Amino acid sequence: MLSPILPGPGQESVWDYPRPPRWQDSSRHLQVVFNGVVIADSSRARRVLETSHPPVYYIPPEDVQIAYLQPLPRTSLCEWKGEASYFSVAVGDRQVEPGAWCYHHPTPPFAEIAGYIAFYPARMDGCYLDGQLVEAQPGDFYGGWISADIVGPFKGGPGTWGW
Repeated sequence: MLSPILPGPGQESVWDYPRPPRWQDSSRHLQVVFNGVVIADSSRARRVLETSHPPVYYIPPEDVQIAYLQPLPRTSLCEWKGEASYFSVAVGDRQVEPGAWCYHHPTPPFAEIAGYIAFYPARMDGCYLDGQLVEAQPGDFYGGWISADIVGPFKGGPGTWGW
């Protein structure tokens, strides 16, 4: 494992995030764009913070254009949050699956994110925090949003599975 990067002014280190993870409200302006369409726009998201991971943002369903999401017959189990359900995202002639996920019935500590939708930044045209294009967390498994105010190193890339 690489040594944690020392955060500068106004930055957070993912190595200061808790394990087990926790959620918190976020008033940052989030936008998710796919095939030229803003499919999510919110300042009422919740973010999940977990050691070694950039935050994952969960957007209230009222702030997502649900017509662009179709449920997939796929689930997975998170030891902290419970069973995740997945969605394809389709706009016009483009589709990606999975492109998003949610926890319909999360474990009690994460009840506040029930039904909120998270998007994989690597699979969208762009995910934005306060107008800043975020980078996707490395790897194909996680959906963290890396912004200028977050420092790592981040779990997800080659050789990080055992962190």
